[in-house]
Amino acid sequence: MSTAVPAEGSRLWSHPALALHAVVDAAGSVVLGVPGQDRARLLPLVEVTATGHGRTWSGERFIDTAVGGRLIYQGHESANGPGYESADGQGYGSAIRSGNRSAQDGAWERTTIRLADPETGLTAEVALNTCPGTGFLRTQVRLVNEGTAPLRLESVSTLAIGGIADAAGGVDGLTVHWADNDWLAECRWLQGAFREHNVALNRSAHGHEGRGCFERCSQGSWSTGRHLPVAALTAPDGRAWLWQIESSAGWRYETGEREGAAYVALFGPGDAHHQWHRTLAPGEEFTTVPAVLVHVRGGGLDAAFGELTDYRRRIRRSHADHRTLPVIYNDYMNTLMGDPTTGKLLPLIDAAATAGAEVFVVDAGWYDDDAQGWWDAVGAWEAAPNRFPGGMGEVLDAIRARGMTPGLWLEPEVVGVRSPLARTLPPEAFFRRGGVRVTEHGRHHLDLRHPAARGHLDRVVDRIVGEWGVGYLKLDYNVNVGPGTEADGESPGAGLLGHHRAHLDWLNSLLDRHPALVLENCGSGGLRMDYAQLAVTQLQSTSDQQDLRRYPPIAAAAATAVAPEQAAVWAYPQPGHTPDEIAFTLTAPLLGRVHLSGFLDRMNDGQLALVRAAIRTYKNIRPHIAEARPFWPLGLPAWEDTWIAHGLRSPGATYVAVWRRGPGADHHVLTIPHLRGADVAADVLHPAASDSTSEWEAAEGRLTVRLPRPDSAVLVRLSAAPAT
Repeated sequence: MSTAVPAEGSRLWSHPALALHAVVDAAGSVVLGVPGQDRARLLPLVEVTATGHGRTWSGERFIDTAVGGRLIYQGHESANGPGYESADGQGYGSAIRSGNRSAQDGAWERTTIRLADPETGLTAEVALNTCPGTGFLRTQVRLVNEGTAPLRLESVSTLAIGGIADAAGGVDGLTVHWADNDWLAECRWLQGAFREHNVALNRSAHGHEGRGCFERCSQGSWSTGRHLPVAALTAPDGRAWLWQIESSAGWRYETGEREGAAYVALFGPGDAHHQWHRTLAPGEEFTTVPAVLVHVRGGGLDAAFGELTDYRRRIRRSHADHRTLPVIYNDYMNTLMGDPTTGKLLPLIDAAATAGAEVFVVDAGWYDDDAQGWWDAVGAWEAAPNRFPGGMGEVLDAIRARGMTPGLWLEPEVVGVRSPLARTLPPEAFFRRGGVRVTEHGRHHLDLRHPAARGHLDRVVDRIVGEWGVGYLKLDYNVNVGPGTEADGESPGAGLLGHHRAHLDWLNSLLDRHPALVLENCGSGGLRMDYAQLAVTQLQSTSDQQDLRRYPPIAAAAATAVAPEQAAVWAYPQPGHTPDEIAFTLTAPLLGRVHLSGFLDRMNDGQLALVRAAIRTYKNIRPHIAEARPFWPLGLPAWEDTWIAHGLRSPGATYVAVWRRGPGADHHVLTIPHLRGADVAADVLHPAASDSTSEWEAAEGRLTVRLPRPDSAVLVRLSAAPAT
């Protein structure tokens, strides 16, 4: 590692596609920002608050920290390689660990910059990771106490960058974009002028920056129970800065004004928001959660999310499911709703296979023989004999006999308060605070750092997968247990982070032992929809939304949170539906992953034919999904929008799903800039028999879609027009 102090203004790292560089000043401080910006607009490379070492300007911001301002350059080094293991055991190295590195993993470039605080002895190693030709930067920070006294950390930035400005060099033209998230209402994107959230204060009159900022953070153990850990700044000229924090255990971002430009700071858990603090004794270390920043110089949010989608594909564990995209039938949504029996399942199995499903998942309730209900008695995960008189094997064999892979629902991290395991597992195997076992909604929470907790779950999964032959597990998570656990005197937030890192390691170990196993990540739908877990698991449940008319804005925006081939979207056609309603609900998953449900066994031949046609269409287009980039011809959808559209842009074709959810005009014009001037054919692929139409105007790149009736939808393919 280089240790010579460079001259003032020397570049330690730069990335032309990102238009970012890291430079050192005369005092040895290192900053990361946009080239050409005044030094006063930039931030120290790492911001750290520690007890006894707070901020130099007090307020709601977690920048301007005393420790961050004192960190001095010690050296740096660069290396290239096929991938890098992150501190969480996820990301780059997960593909290598599996022995099957993704083709998209590519050659990574890493620059590590080492800093030190002369007062406390704290050192920081900042890893800047990217790939040639890409527009993203992934960062992590490793802190080591090389001093002589303990140091109590309260917040640590994973990424801090300044100097973001509009074309005029200020912030008045910037827009901030963020996503609210809630049960049944996931991925709700909002936007506002930067100035609406960071008002002009006349910096020169006061001699100080403001004390506030625009911030969003998680709360408790649902990482996306309030917001997505994804947000952006955009400028009118098409430039966009988009970021993502990869944490299941607390995160926070902030953006504000500094010397007339914008800054962005990304954090994992912190004391003020997550009850996280960590005392480092001399020689001890801590590594932050990963985060990524995407910067595009044109194309706005669509281009930025395309770059982020490519990045997500690079960091996740390689798995065949990402390429094959099998159609999944799940018995839960608007169907059995947690009440499966052999008698109810067998006709559904036959109907699902006839419709074209390739995986059949028995959802919640398969373990329930308790007169008081299963919610607070779960934990052993044994099949209920009264529900399955011939044994669970009869049902699993029936699924296999119809050519489908059997799947089961589990909620592995919880044990019901009435479960025998609540008494037989040691107290240390559970979350505790103040010496009392945490209880939430009738459940206790396992701490997967404890060998008894992990051993119990290993035995459960090895029995279900290894002995029963189940090839798909839906892993749910239906309680928010608050800030975490205080095992061995740690802070609750540190306990939650420790558990989730152990949880990721456990998930990886399952796939190491059972490489063909498919894991679905679910948290009451999309309430734990983060790329700490999605770098390991294969799919993400996007919602529990049961109203087919409420699902389109979730389905259309899902690709902002999840790569399309990981975004599981429900479609639940019913025998009481009209043909328009069947087509409407089946449109939702066609550009992602099909989670089919509904009483298909009660449908007439004509209705089932509509379902089969939609599944055939999906199977025809799914080879394009895993390599496509998402885009939104009408912009990101608002919750009450009448017309909603989202698309996928692949090398072979462009696909656009369009919904009309209410009265008004029977047509809408969509702009598709990447096809402007192209001679393409606009074909309605779904529904197969439709009176809807689509017309392409090449000169302006406009697609006019006509849906004659409210609450109808179509999927349109735009591809090269046949030669005449």
